[in-house]
Amino acid sequence: MKMLYNGIRKRKRIHEMYGGSDMVNKDRIVNEFIELVKIDSPSSKEEKIAKVLVEKLEKLGFEVVIDDAGTKVGGQTGNVIATLKGTRPGKKILFSAHMDTVSPGEGVNPIIDEENGIIKSDETTVLGADDKGGIAAILEGIRILKEKNEDHGDIQVVFSIWEEGGLFGAKYLDYSKIDAEYAFVLDSGGSPGEIIVKGPAQDKIDVKIIGKPAHAGVAPEEGVSAIMVAARAIENMKLLRIDEDTTANIGIVKGGIATNIVMPELEIKAESRSLVDEKLDMQTKHMVETFKKAAEDSNAQVEINVERMYGAFNISEDDEIITMLKKAFENMGVKSYITSTGGGSDTNILNSNGIKAVNLGIGMKKPHTLQEYIAIEDLVKSAQMVYEIIKQA
Repeated sequence: MKMLYNGIRKRKRIHEMYGGSDMVNKDRIVNEFIELVKIDSPSSKEEKIAKVLVEKLEKLGFEVVIDDAGTKVGGQTGNVIATLKGTRPGKKILFSAHMDTVSPGEGVNPIIDEENGIIKSDETTVLGADDKGGIAAILEGIRILKEKNEDHGDIQVVFSIWEEGGLFGAKYLDYSKIDAEYAFVLDSGGSPGEIIVKGPAQDKIDVKIIGKPAHAGVAPEEGVSAIMVAARAIENMKLLRIDEDTTANIGIVKGGIATNIVMPELEIKAESRSLVDEKLDMQTKHMVETFKKAAEDSNAQVEINVERMYGAFNISEDDEIITMLKKAFENMGVKSYITSTGGGSDTNILNSNGIKAVNLGIGMKKPHTLQEYIAIEDLVKSAQMVYEIIKQA
C-alpha cells in the first residue's frame, strides 16, 4: 500500500513540477518513455521494440507494415512504417525516429532525477533518449491529436532500424510505401526549437598498407614498415577541422604481429565530411593521394576503398517547411532557430530520396555516453511540437 502511495505521489510531483503545455499528459509520456528505454534494442536487434510500437500505432488508428530492410542488412526486423489517412486536405507529412541504440544499451535502468527535472540512466548504460525520446514524442503528439478529435492531413510515421553506425534502415526503407511531401526527423540533441537545415555528406575511407616483414632485431633494414608508411602519410595529411564546412578524421589503426617483426600490414579506417560536395571530393582525393604517395616513396603497396555513405542536404530558410515549423513553435511560445550539423542522420537519406526533411531538436543531452539524459520539460515540448506541426500541415 505504501509503495502504491509513493508511486502516485511521484507521478503527481512529475505532473506539477515540469513544464510544457497542459495538453500533454506528462505522466503518460514519462511512463511511456521509461517503458521504451527498458526495451533492449541495440542496432540490428530491434524486433522487440518494433512489435511494441506496431501495437501502439495500430491502437492509434494507423495502418502499419514492416518492410524488408532487416532482411537486406541482416537485422532482426525491418522498419516500422505507419500511415494514418487524413480527415481534411493538407500537406502529407512524415515523422521519423530510430529504434536502435548504441552500446552499452541493454539492461537500461532509467532514473527520474526530480531535483534536476531529468531522466537519466544509472550510468552503467546509455539512457537511449537517442532516439526513444523522439519515438515517445511522436506517439504522444499523435495521441493529443486523437484526443482533441482534430482534423488533419495524411500522416506517416517511420521508426527505423540500425540508424547508428550506418543509417541502414533509412537506406533500405521501402520508399514505395512513402508518399509524404515533408519529413520531420526527431533526432537531434538541441532543445525543441532547433531546426537543422544543413547536414554533411560523408565518405568512408578504408586503407590497407602492405609493407614487407623482417626480423626487427636482426635485419630490420630488409623490411618495409607499414606503420612508418602510415605515419608519413598522416603527417602530411590535413585532418580534423579543415574549414567551416569540412572535417576529416583517422578513426581506427590496426596492425602488427609482434614487436620483433617489422610490421608487414596495416589497416586504417578514416572518414571525411563536408556540407559542400565539391569540398568533400577535394578532401577525400587529398587523403587518398597522400596515402598513395607515402606508399610509393617507401616501396610499399596500398589498397584504398572509398564509399559515399550519404549525401549532404541543404534546405532553404525560406522554404515552406521552415515557415510551417516557425509557426508551430510560435504557437508553442518557443523561440525557433536555424542551424547546421556536422553529423549524419536519417535526414540525409530521406532528402536524397526526394523527401524534403529536416532534423529537429528534442533535448537529449550527452548521447552515446553513460551520462546521457533528457529533461522532462523537453519531452513534453517535443510532443507538443509534433501536435503543432500536424496542425500547420
